[in-house]
Amino acid sequence: MKLNEIIAKRSTKTIYRDGDKTIKVFEPNFSPAQVLNEALNLARVGETSLNIPRLHEVTKIDGKWAIVYDYIEGRSLTDLMLSYPEKYDEHLNLFVDLQMEIHRQRVPLLTKLRDKMHRKVDQTDLEATIRYELHTRLEGMPRHNKLCHGDYNTANIIITNDGTPYILDWSHATQGNASADVARTYLLYSLKGKGEDAERYLRLFCRKSDTARQYVQKWMPIVAASQSVKGKPEEKEFLASWVNVVEFE
Repeated sequence: MKLNEIIAKRSTKTIYRDGDKTIKVFEPNFSPAQVLNEALNLARVGETSLNIPRLHEVTKIDGKWAIVYDYIEGRSLTDLMLSYPEKYDEHLNLFVDLQMEIHRQRVPLLTKLRDKMHRKVDQTDLEATIRYELHTRLEGMPRHNKLCHGDYNTANIIITNDGTPYILDWSHATQGNASADVARTYLLYSLKGKGEDAERYLRLFCRKSDTARQYVQKWMPIVAASQSVKGKPEEKEFLASWVNVVEFE
């Protein structure tokens, strides 16, 4: 494998392209359990009808764990929405339709979203009273088993030259309540300062899926708390304002 062409670089990983393969190489201190879980997620979701990269292998390169999967040639939905603003509504509809298609899938061996959220709440530095409120709210939410992406944003959608959409990055995939997945996408828009886009996205999703906006909003303090575990200083104040709201209006 050739590690010459870098696609993206993060603090914990570097992603390369080698012909028709993508190679994600993790830093030495990255948890092997998380690497293997990401590969297992990709393999399990790969058994659904969704268009996603195929897993090829999990290996070690120079002592570092690596995952090898298909390279998808095309343009991200982020790039297309920026390049063709006149097609914004068309692209947003595609974005929502793809997420709804994800939620129609069932992958029964994936981690349960509810369990993951409980663990995340416990990992926060929030006061015990707030953690209690979040755990209580989480337990009160309806129990579903829909496939949830966990990091659904336009950068993770690649449109190939023939117009086929592929969905990337399944490292955070779980099974659970789809509205939690929607709340996280809304949060991701908001964290980037794209409040207007967040609102347009949420309105469209709720209309197309016949979901009450208030139902999605009940998840927002929970997903904000889970996001705060990443410890990004630039997000702290914004996330705290979401977590401390008992009810959204």
